[in-house]
Amino acid sequence: MISILLLLSVSLQVLACDICGCGVGSSYIGILPEFNTKIFGVRYRYSSLLTHIGSDGVNTYLTSREHYRTAELWGGWNITKNLRVMVTVPYNFNERINQGITHTKNGIGDITLSGYYQLLNKRKTLNNNKLLIQSLWLGAGVKLPAGKYNPSDKESSNNNTNLFQLGTGSTDFNAHAMYDLRLQDAGINATASYKINTTNKYDYTYGNKLNLSTQVYYKFRILNKLMLAPNAGIQYETAQKDLDGKYRVDVSGGNILMGTAGIETAFSKISIGANWQTPLSQNLANGFAKAGNRIMVHMAVSL
Repeated sequence: MISILLLLSVSLQVLACDICGCGVGSSYIGILPEFNTKIFGVRYRYSSLLTHIGSDGVNTYLTSREHYRTAELWGGWNITKNLRVMVTVPYNFNERINQGITHTKNGIGDITLSGYYQLLNKRKTLNNNKLLIQSLWLGAGVKLPAGKYNPSDKESSNNNTNLFQLGTGSTDFNAHAMYDLRLQDAGINATASYKINTTNKYDYTYGNKLNLSTQVYYKFRILNKLMLAPNAGIQYETAQKDLDGKYRVDVSGGNILMGTAGIETAFSKISIGANWQTPLSQNLANGFAKAGNRIMVHMAVSL
């Protein structure tokens, strides 16, 4: 059975700055399947980013097209009925193309450990015999600096936005909340996540980040064996400016509003899902960066 549990576990080592990646990337991880005891899965993410854009959006010799691909192994364990823990281990494939020259950077990203507690779980049968379900999960986690952070990339004149990294080089913390309301097979989900970044050993601090999302979904049951759950919604991300020592980095931070659409399937203990996100409006790094579409697919097995 599919549950709308958007566990915002900053497994979020996907894209490129605090909005677009570099070990912090998008907080959206899709609709996770419900599981009784344990779950294991793989997840693939892709996004693109145009950086070093000139005034009025004009491309210059510094303008680069960046592609961020991440393959993640993740797992969850229900310790008790209301308490669960999750871990995500990513491997990043970064690519930057500038003036026909391609630079790549591949390697493990920052590992995330998260815990979640179910504060509310109510079920009520209404007068029309329809079932109303409410749930509220609260969570917190830590992101460990497993991904490589190269300080020389920050000093490069072609990369002064400090985006092209496998990890942040810092131990960071996050807090999450998820509320789900469902009437029979139709529901709405709202989530919030806040990430606190610390200073790495090179005296660089990525800006703190807030992520908000909401979506509607409907579960279609086929022959009591297969379940399909299409979903659609919006997601808003905003990040503060980075700090390089005591100095604020102007070409960093910003905000983006994205539309999301996806589908989840479940058959027996196997679940497969996909999600697509497209920018509706954005202002990243004072206009020096522009995000493209994002894609996420996953498969998981519950035990």
